[in-house]
Amino acid sequence: MFHTIGHTFELMKMSWRVLMKDKELIWFPIFGVIGSLIILGIFLAIGSATGTIDRVQEMMEQQNNAQAAGQTQEANPGDIVLLVLLYISVYFVTIFFNSALIAAALQRLRGGDPNISSGLAVAMQHIPQILGWAIISASVGLLLQVLRSRQNNFLGRMVIDMIGGAWAFMTFFVVPVLVNEGKSPVGSIKRSASMVRETWGRQITASFGFQLVYLIAGVIAVVPALLFFLIFPVLGIIVGVITISMAIGIVGALEGIFKAALYEYALGEKPIEFNTEVLKGAYMTDLRVQPGR
Repeated sequence: MFHTIGHTFELMKMSWRVLMKDKELIWFPIFGVIGSLIILGIFLAIGSATGTIDRVQEMMEQQNNAQAAGQTQEANPGDIVLLVLLYISVYFVTIFFNSALIAAALQRLRGGDPNISSGLAVAMQHIPQILGWAIISASVGLLLQVLRSRQNNFLGRMVIDMIGGAWAFMTFFVVPVLVNEGKSPVGSIKRSASMVRETWGRQITASFGFQLVYLIAGVIAVVPALLFFLIFPVLGIIVGVITISMAIGIVGALEGIFKAALYEYALGEKPIEFNTEVLKGAYMTDLRVQPGR
């Protein structure tokens, strides 16, 4: 645990140095959140007008009380299509701005001087691949979520979580491969899995934890907002929007820079501002398995 915490903050310090050279990278995660909220608002409006929201709420209530009379509300095909489209749309927006972030980060790590326009330009060039990956990623995510919700025992949920973890490792470099090598979504998945396996070995566990970074950033962002809220609620809300947006932008940018640096290391390069020994230890390899390098 302490090794993971120490490694995480060491990687964060390196990513922070890169971010300080291109502070505009903070905007990409913020754009992603704003875009997702807009998409969500549009679909909520459509769902409200078509009655999808009411039917979904009724289905959820009946699932929670499934033993009562054994009656369930059947899913409307139109509702399913709307929910799937919502899922894919949110994934697409998120992946699009993440692609722009990683493209810009790669440019900086290679000695360039990126900006918002240069990152977006690269993402725009790969929209078909990004859409394909969004469909695949959203489908797998939705399937795992459905399978997990149907497990009534700890072992079943643990198996699904292990499958999800394996999928996350295998697809870790999909976005960098998409924007840097221009491969198809399926080709990017294969390439990503191969890079992780050849660089760190087959039996690996992460020695970094971005959940901890997000948690700390969230606390730092929320505390001042709560203090202002106690004095003047409207001001507290305004401060909260600003601080939470900055927390999302900063940590999201750091995570994107970190992933771009790992990708560069996996390619055999030495990314600027990063210690290759620290990157090598980003994943802890099973001692019985010889790493690919």
